[in-house]
Parts: sequence; structure tokens; C-alpha cells
Amino acid sequence: MYAVVKTGGKQYRVEEGQTLEVERLGEPGTDVSLDPVLLVDGDTVLATPDQLKGASVSATVVEEIKGPKINGFVYKNKSNNRKRYGHRQTLARIEITGIKKG
Repeated sequence: MYAVVKTGGKQYRVEEGQTLEVERLGEPGTDVSLDPVLLVDGDTVLATPDQLKGASVSATVVEEIKGPKINGFVYKNKSNNRKRYGHRQTLARIEITGIKKG
């Protein structure tokens, strides 16, 4: 059985026992609940709001990590205007502990 969950503006296909990196959710060791967008159990697909009313995906935050460094550069022609910036996103590594159908 797998579910498609939405967190941080992105959708992920998850199965029980899977580990994945998402945008920061909380402190390490906390339990979080993710709302499924779509749930598939063998041949049955649960997708309507009535079918997904009791469905939930539970996960545990394993650790907090940092993503790759992104370097940016802004340049405007003929005005001697240059600016460099960097960004490094904080991510959370989570482990899916259970998928519950409604």
C-alpha cells in the first residue's frame, strides 16, 4: 500500500518504512501527521474527499539537515550593479511509520 502526501508545497509517494527528506516540519523525535492526497491499496484507489476522510499517514522526524547550497548572482547591465547571494534550505529527514485507511 502506498499514499501520495502533500507537504511543503510538494507531493511525495510514500510507503511504510520509507525515509525521505522534506522541508522542515519540527524538532527531531516528534511525530507528525501528513494528509494524503491519494491512497492506493492494491487495486483500490481512494481519491474522493469522502473516502479520504479517515485516512492518515504518520511519520517521525529523524533528524534536521541542510540542503545543497544555492549560489545566485544578480547583474544589471551598464549600471555597475552586482549582487551575490546564497541560500541553504533547512530540511527534515522523516521516516514513515504507518499508513491508515479511513
